[in-house]
Amino acid sequence: MILTMSQFLFPLITFPYVSRILLPVGTGKVSFATSVISYFLMFAQLGIPTYGIRACAKVRDNRLELTRTAHELLALNILTSVISYIALFFVLQYVDRLQEDKMLYVVISFSIFLNAIGMEWLYKALEQYTYITVRSLVFKAVSVVSMFLLVHNQEDYVIYGGITILASSASNVFNFINVHKYIDMKPVGGYSIKRHWKPVLIFFAMSCATTIYTHLDTVMLGFMASDIDVGYYNAAVRIKSILVSIVTSLGAVLLPRASYYVQNGQMEEFHKITKKAINFIFLVSIPLMLYFVFFAQEGIYFLSGEAYTGSILPMQIIMPTLLFIGLTNIMGIQMLVPLGQEKKVLYSVIAGAVVDVILNALLIPRFVSAGAAIGTVAAEIVVFVTQYIALHEEAQEAFQSIRFGKIALAVVVGSVSSLWVKLLNMGSFMSLVLSAVLFFGCYGVVLLATREPLAVEISSQMLKKVLKKN
Repeated sequence: MILTMSQFLFPLITFPYVSRILLPVGTGKVSFATSVISYFLMFAQLGIPTYGIRACAKVRDNRLELTRTAHELLALNILTSVISYIALFFVLQYVDRLQEDKMLYVVISFSIFLNAIGMEWLYKALEQYTYITVRSLVFKAVSVVSMFLLVHNQEDYVIYGGITILASSASNVFNFINVHKYIDMKPVGGYSIKRHWKPVLIFFAMSCATTIYTHLDTVMLGFMASDIDVGYYNAAVRIKSILVSIVTSLGAVLLPRASYYVQNGQMEEFHKITKKAINFIFLVSIPLMLYFVFFAQEGIYFLSGEAYTGSILPMQIIMPTLLFIGLTNIMGIQMLVPLGQEKKVLYSVIAGAVVDVILNALLIPRFVSAGAAIGTVAAEIVVFVTQYIALHEEAQEAFQSIRFGKIALAVVVGSVSSLWVKLLNMGSFMSLVLSAVLFFGCYGVVLLATREPLAVEISSQMLKKVLKKN
């Protein structure tokens, strides 16, 4: 929860300032460059961020085997990073569209090196979330201060790009320094990188397809429209990304635990946590989705300013992805992957990528950023349907346990209690504060009043912790 909130607060604090300084053109340049570099980062990581969690979680109780596995994956990651840098500098040399902001691409490309040495997958496999959270908070705090000190005019977009890398990846240096606590640094022998190739390539293909339909909309906008259109779309996607991090906060910590349960034959525990996770997704994503459809204008104006009016419609269109991304995060990464069925996840994201490419090509020329948003929603729906079919029995059982009637009642009460705030014309910030308190307050009260099981369990656990501390 703390880690998720830090990811929420960093852009909440900085983006209202940055968007007004850089305007849609500046934020659009950084967003386009980040999307381009994401493809080179995708190749450099080669599916290791997800595969590494599962591989290390399985041998977490054997330091020697854990050391060997980590060394093999680190060596593979460094090799692919070198190849990725060679390809990047070749592209920067010969693609005219990229040469005008070559320094920006070089600065953002530092994320490739930092992610290679960070070995985040090892820390997640060992469930070292306290360390990850503290480290993340420190660097985000430094980045916030740097943003206000260094970004003062529209030409500072390169500095802004560098600070975003500082916030997201610079802490990986400390990962590398501290890794000796969990594995041996000296060679242990018996290495066999070959054994990782097949699963890594499957995860890489999965990463390719996922990156296509999560970043291709921005890249296609950059080539088919203008930096201003990219800036509009980026503002909508930024808010969506913040909300997605909240929705997927529980799923983010499930993969190592789920892999451990499957490896040790504890299938009852495996099914128990996945059911609870799917229930959590519905409880959190549905109210967030509807609230930010209703209050999209206030959210955009508060975070980005009135210059971003063109972001309102794309944001409203893209909000349903909160639910579908949340569900596929659980069904794909937290269920199919631990069960060794990553090929089915691959097929689902390939289907989503194909739909996204086709719809973007058809809709962006006519509807610009709104067309890109439609393509993204359609892609996420296709991924969800494909994974649901693959997990039909398990998914059906989990979905049947959801109290949809109680969630619907709570959402209706929350909506009715908050929508009248729009009539007061209080300004974006005060409207968001008052409406959010009313909407989510009434939503939570109705869930507790109707005894929704997970809501009652979470509130009881929080109450016990508070009473225990007192």
